[in-house]
Amino acid sequence: MISTVAITATEIVLPGKVEPDGLELRARELPEPAKGQVVLRMDATGVSFAEQQMRRGKYFDQPPFPFVPGYDLVGTVVATGPGVDPELRGGRFAAVTKVGAWASHLVVDAAGLMPVPDGLDPADAEAVVVNGITAWQMLHRTAKVGAGDTIVVLGANGGVGSTLVQLARHAGVTVIGTASERHHAALRDMGVTPVDYRDPDMYARIRDLAPDGVDAVFDHVGGAGLERSWRLLRRGGTLVSYGTAATKDDEGNSQAPVLKLFGQLAAWNTLPNGRSAHFYNLWGGKRRCRASWQRRMSEDLAQVLRLVADGALVPRVAARVPLADAAEALKLAESRTVAGKVVIVPEA
Repeated sequence: MISTVAITATEIVLPGKVEPDGLELRARELPEPAKGQVVLRMDATGVSFAEQQMRRGKYFDQPPFPFVPGYDLVGTVVATGPGVDPELRGGRFAAVTKVGAWASHLVVDAAGLMPVPDGLDPADAEAVVVNGITAWQMLHRTAKVGAGDTIVVLGANGGVGSTLVQLARHAGVTVIGTASERHHAALRDMGVTPVDYRDPDMYARIRDLAPDGVDAVFDHVGGAGLERSWRLLRRGGTLVSYGTAATKDDEGNSQAPVLKLFGQLAAWNTLPNGRSAHFYNLWGGKRRCRASWQRRMSEDLAQVLRLVADGALVPRVAARVPLADAAEALKLAESRTVAGKVVIVPEA
């Protein structure tokens, strides 16, 4: 069924390299969904590290300015294009968009929709879409850790970090997590041994806790500290790098830090010490086989949402901010004062 009712979307536009207050609000009439597409009404989206990098022009493969940011969302199908089952209308789904989700409505491919269970709060579900898929895949597909192993999670209070911590604890993994002291009580409540990331001897403190090394380190910081993360590993351990936060404010080519990182990880993998180093990329494999990539995404999100429904995974929603106040949401996410994910919701 093709919609015949025009939908006007409210969108947040990133016009260029600006401070959060430079975001622009616009209204735009959406085109009709084409073959294989649907219109989603946004029920919840959020602020990830990607948007923080994009406003600086530092995300590895971001589109040219201006564009609407928004890496993922949970929404309700309100219109379907040709070739799409009209029964999808009224259903709630998650989608990973990379850009475009900071909008009241948007057009997406139906093939990319991932079902969200009835009764699950949209903001809670949003908090574990990209964060949950990322954490699940890094833990179970990349590092392949299991019960009895010990891992280190840098930024254990963040969106990905707090999800990773809970998934690891559910799997019987011992977790050492870094965060500022104000988050240590919350980490202890989750069964994590906290270490202050501001401590100049942070890596020595971790080594004291795991003198024989750890089975995996999950590092979103990169930069000079990445080698110290590598040195924390026992023989056979795995380093999973999934960000370059240390260089987010550096000027210059946005691709340079990532390319340098790839070179370093490749060099470490040639060493005869049984350790391995990986860069996690959510989009890895999509170009080779989109269907297989999407199936893997859907399967892993379903696992995560099942744990949420069972109460084994508690989504960490740091704040719920109306779409029109997206600038405030971005500021809050960049403040490094919150635990969990800042979620953007429709207007009241």
